[in-house]
Parts: sequence; structure tokens; C-alpha cells
Amino acid sequence: MASDLFRARRVAPSILSADFARLGAQVDEVMGAGARVIHVDVMDGHFVPPITIGPLIVSALADRVHSAGGALDVHLMIERPEGHVAEFAKAGADGITIHAEATPHLHYTLAEIRAAGCGAGIAICPGTHPLLLAEVAEDTLDLALCMSVNPGWGGQQFIEPSLGKLTRMREALPADVVLEVDGGINQDTAPQCVAAGANLLVAGSAVFGAKDPAAAYTALAAAAGAI
Repeated sequence: MASDLFRARRVAPSILSADFARLGAQVDEVMGAGARVIHVDVMDGHFVPPITIGPLIVSALADRVHSAGGALDVHLMIERPEGHVAEFAKAGADGITIHAEATPHLHYTLAEIRAAGCGAGIAICPGTHPLLLAEVAEDTLDLALCMSVNPGWGGQQFIEPSLGKLTRMREALPADVVLEVDGGINQDTAPQCVAAGANLLVAGSAVFGAKDPAAAYTALAAAAGAI
């Protein structure tokens, strides 16, 4: 991918739960505490009901995150993402993850992401079988994201069967493909996800929803055994 930052065991704070009036400062806080992968949730109001942010926010954060030695992990919860890859790559994304359910052109879109210089990821919803990843895992996939909540809203409760799904995904994927999990990650669920095979854990409300995001990040990373 864009760097080995994604391949280590890490907690990736999601700015979905950040205070956007203080976004830059809050990103600085968690990166000062050790975070190196910042997760950016992009929602279009079609694939998922909420509307969040676009390339402008990625561009606004890119220099700040990169100069601190970090990477931007952009998660596109949008319909037909193939039409937007170039914009997010140009804005400074290091990895771009698309949803298997959002396009009929998975192989094409993953290839476009790589051609744009970014790591290519696929996310699957709780009701989607991970077998479909096998068709693209060998030649176009850098990251697989298991949604452990239904995509679209922060603060949801972790879906317990996701642990078994993570184990099946890790066993089926090539060793060099990053396994990411997103949804309901906290100090209780993080170590369980690590034991199931995940190495990149996205946490939004558990970090930015806390009174002290830096301290919350540190505690969560410690619980996950993350660097």
C-alpha cells in the first residue's frame, strides 16, 4: 500500500466522530499520542443515508497528516465509486477502500485505485459473504475491511458474529493483504478483533467521542496491543 503503516497492528481514529470545528487540532492530538493512520468516512446519502464529507476535507488534512508521518485511509461509502477515485487520490488519500456492494466493477475500480498511486481496499457489509474477495484478492487487493456494524452511522454496537467472519477472512486472504475492522471498536472489542486476525482497527466515537481523544487513543491502542 502507500506505506507499511497499514500493515502494522494499529488503531485508526475515524474523523467521523471528531469535532469538525476543531478537526485539525483533534487530528494533531491523536497523532501526538501515536496514531499514524487517520480514517476518513465518506458517505453520499445514497449508498448510506447520511452525507458526510468529500475530497476537500481529505485535501485539507493531507499535508498535516503526512508531515507528521501518517497516512490517510479513505473509506468510500458511496455508489459507483469508480467515478470518484481520481479526485480522492489527487486530494492526498494513501489508501482508498470501496464497498463491494456499491459497484459492479470491483476489479476495474481496484485497478484504478492502484494506478492512481493508492492502496486498494474492499469493504463488505455485515450481510455480505467474504467469498467474493477471492476473485480479486490475488492481483488487485491490498486491504479488506470487515464492517462490524451496518455502515452509515457512528456509535453503533459491535455485531458479535463479525469475530467469526474476521477469522474466515484472515484465513482466506493472502498474508500480505491488510485486514481492517470498522464499527463498535472499544477497549473490550479491540483485543477480540486482534485475536480474530484483524490488524487495523477503526475507532470513531471511542476516540473522538471521549473528553480527551489523545488519552482515549492511548488506552485503546494499549488494549489492542497496537503500536
